[in-house]
Amino acid sequence: MSDNKKTFEENLKRLEEIVRALESSDSELDKSLALFEEGTALVRLCTKELDEAETKISVLTKEHSNE
Repeated sequence: MSDNKKTFEENLKRLEEIVRALESSDSELDKSLALFEEGTALVRLCTKELDEAETKISVLTKEHSNE
């Protein structure tokens, strides 16, 4: 399953796993770089989803206040 098909919560959980793995410092350099690259992609994806949700909330709140 690609990251685009996973839920926000699944992506966030994977990001947390990556952070723990990087913090453990048991990984080899190549593996750490691959994890970092995956993590940065997940951060971008999660940020995009949060921005979209914030936009929807703003629109809905604005529409509700105009009624």
